[in-house]
Amino acid sequence: MKRAIIIVLDSVGIGELPDASNFGDEGSNTLVNIKKAIPSLNLPNLCSLGLGNIDGDEISILGKVAAPIGCFGKMGEASIGKDTTTGHWEIGGIITREPFPTFSENGFPAEVMGKLENETGYGFLGNLKASGTEIINVLGDEHVKSGYLIVYTSADSVFQVAAHEDIVPVEKLYEICKTARKILSGKYGVARVIARPFTGTSGNYTRTKNRKDFSLPPTSKTILDYAKEKGMTVAAVGKIEDIFENQGITTSNHTTNNNDGVEATIQYLKQDFEGILFTNLVDYDMLYGHRNDVKGYAKALEEFDKRLPDIMLTLKNDDILFITADHGCDPTTSSTDHSREYVPVLAYGKNIKSGVNLGTRKTFADLGKTVCHYLNLDTDFEGTSFYNDIK
Repeated sequence: MKRAIIIVLDSVGIGELPDASNFGDEGSNTLVNIKKAIPSLNLPNLCSLGLGNIDGDEISILGKVAAPIGCFGKMGEASIGKDTTTGHWEIGGIITREPFPTFSENGFPAEVMGKLENETGYGFLGNLKASGTEIINVLGDEHVKSGYLIVYTSADSVFQVAAHEDIVPVEKLYEICKTARKILSGKYGVARVIARPFTGTSGNYTRTKNRKDFSLPPTSKTILDYAKEKGMTVAAVGKIEDIFENQGITTSNHTTNNNDGVEATIQYLKQDFEGILFTNLVDYDMLYGHRNDVKGYAKALEEFDKRLPDIMLTLKNDDILFITADHGCDPTTSSTDHSREYVPVLAYGKNIKSGVNLGTRKTFADLGKTVCHYLNLDTDFEGTSFYNDIK
């Protein structure tokens, strides 16, 4: 009974891509720069799989080992972008050649905002590029007083709507975002519309765990569709169901933090099924990367590393575990946006080789191709399987 388990450590990049300068991301290296800032960072279990053995300048400082028990490498992003959607879609087999539109320069046009006001009955504040944690404290009082919703974006292709849960109930905010999702199509088709509920009082507003993403539907079939069509289970943990708009998914657990995500992953692993288990652990990106919280990021990495043996011990004989990321978000730089980086790829299983250097892959889709190769799924997307190298 074959199962492929993909765990995405959201934003855990491992060095700038050759075209990083085109994105303003020179010098970004999420993992290495965190290690430099906090030398005590200790990831023994990830390093036992080969994390510190990955090719690249200074990566060995993470903890190179003499005999890795896993296979290791890094993957470059062939898609034009550095966001959650393009990264996950590329793992799934979709390479995005035309970048999703961004509106960080002048905000969203009057045509879009006018339609949204007419169809929702709400007014809007902001409509500019901003940090999500900062804008709710800048505009939170005015929002509470007027009832107008806070709209903001970033360097990514996102339309974010923030509202206090006492002013706009969470389900109502979701409805508003669904309306925005319909309006934001065509040339305004951002990758994600994101609901950002918050609570608290003046000067002390805090975002809650009720965030919800409304993505564009995948533009073609992904590994999830191929597996589902073959009658396999496709289990999604975390925001995977949002990223793929539930396409190709048979069961899901929309967890709210990394610890919940690890627990849900382990519970799925204890079940008997054939297919794919796809997990996203978002805290690195959402709580620490975007907030430039280096200490928090390092602590979260160590917490996952401590739980990794629990995941590995739950694997069945034919399982293959893949650990990777979707982009970078280096908390040591001045930017609070995602960074254009390579991502690590680690593979482990009781019946695959150990110590195999997978080198530098040209696309995240190599991972998707490998999963399909292992599960005997016929695919027609770009990418080169490395299954023959590890079996």
